[in-house]
Amino acid sequence: MDAASPPLIASFDNTYADLPPRFFQPIAPTPVRAPRLIALNRKLAQELGLRLDHLAEPDIAAIFAGNLIPAGAQPLAQAYAGHQFGGFSPQLGDGRANLLGEIVDPKGRRWDIQLKGSGPTAFSRRGDGRAALGPVLREYLISEAMHALGVPTTRALAAVTSGEIVARDKPRPGAILTRIAASHIRVGTFQYFAARGDGDALKTLAGYTLARHYPEAATAQNPYLALLAAVTATQAALIAQWMSIGFIHGVMNTDNMAISSQSIDFGPCAFMDIYDPATVFSSIDSYGRYAYANQPTIAQWNLARLAETLLPLMNLGEEEAIAAATEIVASFIPQYEAHHLTIMRQKLGFQTEQPEDAALIKIFLDALKSTESDFTNTFRALCDAQTQTPPELQNPAFEPFLKTWRKRLTSDPDPQRIQNMKTQNPAYIPRNHRVEAAITAAVEHDDFTPFHQLAAILANPYDDQPSSIEYRLPPTPTERVLQTFCGT
Repeated sequence: MDAASPPLIASFDNTYADLPPRFFQPIAPTPVRAPRLIALNRKLAQELGLRLDHLAEPDIAAIFAGNLIPAGAQPLAQAYAGHQFGGFSPQLGDGRANLLGEIVDPKGRRWDIQLKGSGPTAFSRRGDGRAALGPVLREYLISEAMHALGVPTTRALAAVTSGEIVARDKPRPGAILTRIAASHIRVGTFQYFAARGDGDALKTLAGYTLARHYPEAATAQNPYLALLAAVTATQAALIAQWMSIGFIHGVMNTDNMAISSQSIDFGPCAFMDIYDPATVFSSIDSYGRYAYANQPTIAQWNLARLAETLLPLMNLGEEEAIAAATEIVASFIPQYEAHHLTIMRQKLGFQTEQPEDAALIKIFLDALKSTESDFTNTFRALCDAQTQTPPELQNPAFEPFLKTWRKRLTSDPDPQRIQNMKTQNPAYIPRNHRVEAAITAAVEHDDFTPFHQLAAILANPYDDQPSSIEYRLPPTPTERVLQTFCGT
């Protein structure tokens, strides 16, 4: 297809590009030498209403590499700041990403289409603006697995190799990911303008965010307080879901917290095998700031940073605004705990609420930790543990829990309990050693078969899938992945 006549893949409706110029840098992706399609999420493309069937594979690869800009797109790099491991950087921004534009799907939902690894921008800070193949495959697998697990998340639409080499710890094959998100507005986007004392831009951003994500809050008596409350509530629900599946984000910087409360930016993320609240995988998290157990308090800390940016907009006296915002941020932990308790009741097969449930859940988690049990497999084993004890629960440390739990179940009848529990306790997660094996095969041998096999299994995480039972197994001691890397 002639690059002078770009294809129409969707009717773009680019509202972010209509914001003031200081919100972004208009810039086209930098073309790559030889794009090759690795994966196209055709089911997602259909849900989005994208028109791709008339295109040949080379043209699809060219679009998702940034070589061919589809009609109606308005490529740009967004500006934002952020606290990174507690230290504030007043300017970060899309240093290797490009927002092609926005589309509205057949259900009326608005989505960003973004390329990651699309070349340098004004925000690259001497970086090459590219992505290596490994991190692209990791984000594709993890984000799609999170979606299949029922967790709000950005999605992976496509992945392509670039035909070029990027310099990291050693030369690596380059790649580009196409990401779909409700938006890419972050806590750090608000911080960017707050750091510059740009009250007009803050007000514009807040109004845009309210209209796009929380329209019900826009009509509140104080819409900016209502915005903070809405984000606090949705983040509390999100983090509870992370914790219930043993997910560790790894880099919960404020620039990695989406205002839409979708999970975003899957760098050194991982899922726990052995349950330990202190688990850290990220190679750059030297002091465990973003350890598994710290995620709720870090999310609250990030929300406090969002609150600080909104204070000047609240039309209240300084003390009154601080008090009102503090009350909202303080409500995060109780909201998180309520969501987490509800999810854990469902994972344990409870249909009703009893005052002793929280204590019983703690007994189970304590037994998990003391026995160094596999988090995912032991929860899944509970589905079949009402009358007999599966191997995962035969350690004597589980006996006090099992006795009380089974008694609790007799007072809470549910003829569909096993089926219901299987919808809450996944059989399959993106186990770190499986993800790394898929990446290694692709990077070192140009073999994408393990990647595609793993993606297919993770698309149905709650199904038993007897033919893929080996993917449920935890790693052997020699297979264990102790560190994950951002790869940027």
